[in-house]
Amino acid sequence: MRRNNSRIKALVYFYHYDLMGEEIDQEYLDDLINEEEEVDIDEEFYEELITGVKKHLKEINKIINLNLSNWTIDRMSVVDRNLIRIGVYEMLYTDTPKPIIINEIVNLTHIYSELDGQTESKFNNKLLDNIRKYIDGE
Repeated sequence: MRRNNSRIKALVYFYHYDLMGEEIDQEYLDDLINEEEEVDIDEEFYEELITGVKKHLKEINKIINLNLSNWTIDRMSVVDRNLIRIGVYEMLYTDTPKPIIINEIVNLTHIYSELDGQTESKFNNKLLDNIRKYIDGE
């Protein structure tokens, strides 16, 4: 659960970063995350996600755009766009098995993005699977 919480914290960070174009105050972010109770977070993994996605953002966005059909990354919701970015970073630069990454991102989509009939989670699942195939050369 700690890594999943790290992904959620990274999602909140990138949501703010994407909308405002600036860093979020880490103390404020920690207060937001721990609003109701202390949340167990793998801070090292969180920092890796933040640093890694920002460092490789152009490459990540390019891979996402290459695997979208009849859609662009700019048309995606801010939440979905950043969940996918986190997932792509993990597929490229961590040792976590790709099916686990896809499952974790889809589960977060259910919680933070789903609006009607699981459209968003199906879209993100298909996109991440296409990206996995692209990365693996399938």
